[in-house]
Amino acid sequence: MPHRDKAGTLCNLKIVTLLVALSPELLFLGAGVQLQDNGYDGLLVAINPQVSEEQNLIPNIKEMITEASFYLFNATKRRVFFRNVKILIPATWKANHYSQVKQESYEKANVIVTDWYGARGGDPYTLQYRGCGKEGKHIYFTPEFLLNDDLTAGYGSRGKVFVHEWAHLRWGVFDEYNNEKPFYISGQNQIKVTRCSSDIVGMFVCEKGPCPQENCIISELFQEGCMFIYNSTQNATSSIMFMQSLSSVVEFCNSSTHNQEAPNLQNQMCNLRSTWDVISDSIDFNHSFPMTGTALPPPPTFSLVQAGDKVVCLVLDVSSKMAEADRLLRLQQAAEFYLMQIVEIHTFVGIVSFNSKGEIRAPLHQINNDDDRKLLVSYLPATVSAEAETSICSGLKRGFEVAEKLNGKAYGSVMILVTSGVDEHISNCLLTVFSSGATIHSIALGSSADRNLEDFSHLTGGLKFFVPDKSNSNSMIDAFSRISSGTGDVLQQRIQLESTGENVEPHHQLKNTVTVDNSVGNDTAFLVAWQTSGPPEIVLSDPNGRKYYTHNFTINQALRTARLWIPGTAKPGLWTYTLNNTHHSPQALKVTVTSRASHSAQPPATVEAFVEKDSTSFPHPMMIYANVRKGLYPILNATVTATIEPETKDPVTLKLFDDGAGADVIKNDGIYSRYFFSFAVNGRYSLKVHVNHSPSISTLGHSLPGSHAMYVPGYITNGNIQMHAPRKSLGRSEEARTGGFSRVSSGGSFSVLGVPAGPHPDVFPPCTVIDLEAVKVDEEVTLSWTAPGEDFDQGQANSYEIRMSKSLQNIRDDFNNAILVNTSKLNPQQAGTKEIFTFSPKLFTNGSEHQPDGETQESHKIYVAIRTIDRHSLKSAVSNIVQASLFIPPSSAPVLARDYLILNGVLTAMSLIGIICLTVVVTHYILNKKKKADRKENGTKLL
Repeated sequence: MPHRDKAGTLCNLKIVTLLVALSPELLFLGAGVQLQDNGYDGLLVAINPQVSEEQNLIPNIKEMITEASFYLFNATKRRVFFRNVKILIPATWKANHYSQVKQESYEKANVIVTDWYGARGGDPYTLQYRGCGKEGKHIYFTPEFLLNDDLTAGYGSRGKVFVHEWAHLRWGVFDEYNNEKPFYISGQNQIKVTRCSSDIVGMFVCEKGPCPQENCIISELFQEGCMFIYNSTQNATSSIMFMQSLSSVVEFCNSSTHNQEAPNLQNQMCNLRSTWDVISDSIDFNHSFPMTGTALPPPPTFSLVQAGDKVVCLVLDVSSKMAEADRLLRLQQAAEFYLMQIVEIHTFVGIVSFNSKGEIRAPLHQINNDDDRKLLVSYLPATVSAEAETSICSGLKRGFEVAEKLNGKAYGSVMILVTSGVDEHISNCLLTVFSSGATIHSIALGSSADRNLEDFSHLTGGLKFFVPDKSNSNSMIDAFSRISSGTGDVLQQRIQLESTGENVEPHHQLKNTVTVDNSVGNDTAFLVAWQTSGPPEIVLSDPNGRKYYTHNFTINQALRTARLWIPGTAKPGLWTYTLNNTHHSPQALKVTVTSRASHSAQPPATVEAFVEKDSTSFPHPMMIYANVRKGLYPILNATVTATIEPETKDPVTLKLFDDGAGADVIKNDGIYSRYFFSFAVNGRYSLKVHVNHSPSISTLGHSLPGSHAMYVPGYITNGNIQMHAPRKSLGRSEEARTGGFSRVSSGGSFSVLGVPAGPHPDVFPPCTVIDLEAVKVDEEVTLSWTAPGEDFDQGQANSYEIRMSKSLQNIRDDFNNAILVNTSKLNPQQAGTKEIFTFSPKLFTNGSEHQPDGETQESHKIYVAIRTIDRHSLKSAVSNIVQASLFIPPSSAPVLARDYLILNGVLTAMSLIGIICLTVVVTHYILNKKKKADRKENGTKLL
């Protein structure tokens, strides 16, 4: 084992030892919500700065979570409750003796209160971007939901709604209703309403009141004006993920009450498992036991925190390692960019440098104008030290000293730590870092940076970045661009529109375009950076053809940067830039374009890039994500490209998709996803995402797909229909007609271990099919799904294995022994292509199949799943399981039991009438014949 790896392992052991010794409060800093002794600690609720101050909002949040805690405790059978909660008050609200924030920020919140609605009229909503059993990103509530008591008639109490959304967020379960498929044909060939449990009852209602089902459902379609209204009084106790608004509902569906046939997202995403089964398998439940006794847990305690003055300190490495690969120059360029363009007005900024010891270069200085920014730039380090030794702890301690000068503590401050060195004593300052209350964003510069550097970011909730030693990489500027104030006020934050870098040969040029859309344009700046000598020849054209040249830019020859500010609001449309390398040697040329929102009433389009986890081990892939939206609305049909840069080797580009297949869980939710597994080397990888939107196909999603609490339109109470007030119609679907837009965002860094040094055999199987669907047409079943690849979601697989069974348990637990469908004529297409395959399941109507104990063959359903195989016989996991009705003769078409009895009665009556009529006719015929015979006989006698 190399010396550095040994040192890293030793340091990690020290970190673990220290964490055990720390108080729970320090342990949870930056670690999100933690479960300890059955209680959740560290739940963070953040209010968006655009939300108006309302005196009832905070009391209602407290009341909601307090009710939720007791309801959750009972619903989980005395397992979990909320112990302490923090509410982050926006800085836009007036101060009211709130506590000072520490590491809390808007981006880290579990629950967000915001005014930007979705089309569902402000439904409580949870953003879930991963699969079944995986944590989501945020819960969203609107002020309208929290303040308007009339809405509780349709949603139920706010505490119950919170538990519904918490189950989405924490345990990765999904909704058990389906507005798109409100009914289905059951395995007993009856029409059923989509619900869970099936014991929840109600009736069909037409425009004029109650009506029989046959008036509502014709040719398997709901008629306009029809709906199914549930009784307000029920005996069923589940399920919270279906209709939390019912007073009788107090638990999640379990294996005995779960409706496996319902066509809902829970069944699709979790392979027909009940919500309680998924929850029971969570880490929370694996590490806790129900509380004994009958006593209730204590109510949650609430802390209200508010950010004070914004304080940022740059903590910059100047050891001799920074002289390598132009590291100092790239740091200077990025730091100047941050100070001149990114850091917000009125922020207090200080600068510290360090080698074997720390040095305060600039005490805190508040930014009020451009002169303040330029003054801070002048304090940036200009040279590197001769010392190779690096003391990261010394630099951070100096940084805390700078921050403490303002209010006596470093609470709520931000440290931007940049280093390329190694500190073997990094564990010596962990306790100081934890107790500082500061957030540390770490930037590892080059492959020599300390392997434990990211621990500071992880434990304080900071971001982490990696900058490779490549002259044409713009990763350093991208990292500084991503670091915002953490207030959640996107209207004030700078948005990155372009970031590119290229090695340009002598007398060649770098030419490209960048779109400035009409949602941005204020404070627009173009930054050009180069590697050696003087600036390139710059030509910049706006959409109207006006040109800006090199002499229009502000040149900083020492830092080798040129900057152009566009006065007022930049013209929307395509801007074209051309950089000519007029030198006799190759030049690394880089361009960065940033802007701010142009309208206070409308949020601009944003992109947030991130990865599933901090590190992975070969051959496990890394999930890459990009959340593209405008406010909360998902932006559809965007071209999203990820660029991943390893420590060495060339960057890898990867197109991300929002198609509900492969790594993407939900289609059209604005989260674009992809597997990344092209690991070139061990070590750190940097992620950047580009988003481009064409005006011809750009659309703004009119709804927020995924996980919402159901709003019930009305109830049947004592036989009377009582409808609730309809929700606000806040939906929208907009075509983007502004020339499209472009965005860039750094996604931070991640680490990969265990990559073989040389060539290795194929170890990447096809990805799992997650969007399998089945439709019965006459005697056949048609399957459709998105094609996986040879390796995960790339390339072209070799074959498919489709199996079916009349037993859900058989196909889920013993797929290999389910009945194999003949797929000899089915050849996989290129990954991402829609596959369609039709087959006839006659085998089930003629043959028999072994059933697990307790199961019968009375069901008219079949269950189907698929597995993909590559050319090296590596197999994917089994797909989601779908179900379809077997072919039933036309005389046995789906009807309700009541209708069936009526039909039988009518047929019986008609049969009896027919028999009576036949009897009368026959009798009449016989009597007539007998009369004729008698007359004939009498005539003979007379003759």
